[in-house]
Amino acid sequence: MGLSAKQIKQGLDAVAAQEPGIARALEIAGYPEPRIRPTGYKTLLRTIVGQQVSVAAAASVWRKLEGELGEDFGPGCLLERDFDTLRACGLSRQKQGYARSLCELVGAGELDLENLPEDDEEAIAQLTRIKGIGRWSAEIYLLFAEGRPDIWPAGDLAVMAGIGKILGLDERPDEKATRALAEPWRPHRGATAIFTWHCYDNPAL
Repeated sequence: MGLSAKQIKQGLDAVAAQEPGIARALEIAGYPEPRIRPTGYKTLLRTIVGQQVSVAAAASVWRKLEGELGEDFGPGCLLERDFDTLRACGLSRQKQGYARSLCELVGAGELDLENLPEDDEEAIAQLTRIKGIGRWSAEIYLLFAEGRPDIWPAGDLAVMAGIGKILGLDERPDEKATRALAEPWRPHRGATAIFTWHCYDNPAL
């Protein structure tokens, strides 16, 4: 369960009280809508399916997977299919490797997505054991599926550009600078990240 509208508002109000740039952008752009995804391996599998393809292409692959495996398929269902079957659904060799890594870890009980460590960095370390799931994908999962309030995906292009726009910086900050800028906003960086996406394409800012 991602951050609720109430949690986002409370987090942004707290940050806006100390950061004038956020306060100004809030007045112009308003509060963002929640971004919520279900917890569990299917959300991570959809992340893998969607890597480096359009939203429409990813949706097409997902429909084919559900057609082959059933709408309520478990990790074992995918592992039982051979290369050609999954290829026909649209999964490349590389993505099949990633998908199998995820399903094997979950199926063997080595990755318990309902009981990830409470410490964010430890949870990220658990998730990045999955082939094809890097830090950014892990952070997005923890923010949108688990609703962790202090996740800050500083390597996201829109977060870097959005925070640069909000703060009126002359140029887009890099990942290191973006991470440093947000340090004073703990423990509300998750709401702030959602706000940067909200502001990224806003022509009024």
